[in-house]
Amino acid sequence: MNFSFSPEQQELAASVRRFLAAKAPEPDLRGAMASDLGYDATLWSRMADELGLPGLAIPESYGGAGFTFLELGIVLQEMGRALLCAPFFSSVVLAAHALLESGDEAAAKEWLPRIASGQLLATVALPRHTDVRATPGEGGWRLDGVAEFVLDGTVAELVVVAAGPELFAVREGFTRHQVDVFDATRRLARLEFDGAPADLVSGDAEAVLSRTTNLAAVGLAAECVGVAERALEMATEYAKLRVQFGRPIGSFQAIKHKLANVLLEVEAARSAAWYALWAVTARPDEVAVIAPLALATCAETAYLATTENIQVHGGIGYTWEHPAHLYFRRATTSRLLLGDPAELRETMLQRMGH
Repeated sequence: MNFSFSPEQQELAASVRRFLAAKAPEPDLRGAMASDLGYDATLWSRMADELGLPGLAIPESYGGAGFTFLELGIVLQEMGRALLCAPFFSSVVLAAHALLESGDEAAAKEWLPRIASGQLLATVALPRHTDVRATPGEGGWRLDGVAEFVLDGTVAELVVVAAGPELFAVREGFTRHQVDVFDATRRLARLEFDGAPADLVSGDAEAVLSRTTNLAAVGLAAECVGVAERALEMATEYAKLRVQFGRPIGSFQAIKHKLANVLLEVEAARSAAWYALWAVTARPDEVAVIAPLALATCAETAYLATTENIQVHGGIGYTWEHPAHLYFRRATTSRLLLGDPAELRETMLQRMGH
């Protein structure tokens, strides 16, 4: 397949890369991940106001820009390179697409324009970590139970959650507990629902969240490619500069082999991610099988690239002051966020009927 981005898509990637390099450099990243919110609210506003990123793939009828998931994947890849510390994945990839996949026109009109403008932070409590019960009453639905490992649940103002066969949107009546995780650039939370008032969202919860998770897997695969690309660049740059025994360490056979191996894996992962992004629009029937395979491939590649980056850097790569460990932490959590690679491949085989 001869696949290349259009000039407009290439400019989108370049614009996002320039913006993140200027507005979200490493010192700001470290400040954001250590803050109470876990992200830079000013940067989030600028992403929405200046670039319109939260609404990029939301239809124009709901206040978005109306681009496809492919353009969203291009942005996610750049965000992976920069290790963006912001509630973009939870709001834009998970919550927005859960509402779109539900087919509930009223819910989409109510929530999507605010998500697209960046004014509303939202997330999804994924079924594998959720035990929530819904009770109907005179005042509407009430939810009780617990949702674990909710991405950006510490700051989300809207939570989409399944309770049995139904899907609900919740804004209040739950408590948040931040979960300590290996990757400080991503916030996870435990949400406890105690009679939380909820709005019913039409659509079969299992089917809606299954399709949403597939899209999230494709998006996360693209982000992992960005992480892997940047880790490889860091390792290559250092191998050219670091001199040992009177020679750059990049001239040694062992380092050459490491970097060449990572390069091959990154090229393969990029192809897998790009095909999956293209398939979301062009071949949607394939996405259920492609998504877990693409994520398994790209998550493993990001993990390999970030570990080898630390190895090439040697002692300095293990220090807190060096950014190598931040990429390693992101790659490590990305391997588990939607299932580990072995589990993802098993899911793919089951969906193929094996």
